[in-house]
Amino acid sequence: MTTPDTGFDIVPAQPADVPLVLSLIMELAEFEELAHEVQATPERLHAALFGDGAVAHAVIARATDGTPAGFALYFFNFSTFVGKPGLYLEDLYVRPAYRTRGLGRRLLAHLAKVAVDRDCGRMEWSVLNWNEMALRVYRAIGAQPLDEWTVQRLTGEGLKALAAGGGR
Repeated sequence: MTTPDTGFDIVPAQPADVPLVLSLIMELAEFEELAHEVQATPERLHAALFGDGAVAHAVIARATDGTPAGFALYFFNFSTFVGKPGLYLEDLYVRPAYRTRGLGRRLLAHLAKVAVDRDCGRMEWSVLNWNEMALRVYRAIGAQPLDEWTVQRLTGEGLKALAAGGGR
């Protein structure tokens, strides 16, 4: 989908884009000061995006000269209350040189269209509470924080222990 108002093209990632997507994930992790947590590899990413039973999707935003400017990675979940699928935005990243040009908003609009086309009942994502630039964009498009909900995460040894039938 060409976005003439910002001069960017937003297109689905292709298998050859896996190294680029991983590079953008690393840039995002560095921005969020979480690079030490990245365990993704080209093989894992390729399997998740393009393998049998792929579980995620990615789009890449390119400037008119073809330079990668950002990306979004998302997957579909399901809401029992709404009775419809939802689109969950896992990551959205715009390279610093392309920020404040409307690209983040265009990526969100692109994903909103995907959600509407797939008859999703909602689109959701998480944001770090210190990321003021992102929060301003999200408020400007009408997104609402869910203050009454707290994200929970189970990883590593806790995940393995629970899977083994116990927990801590």
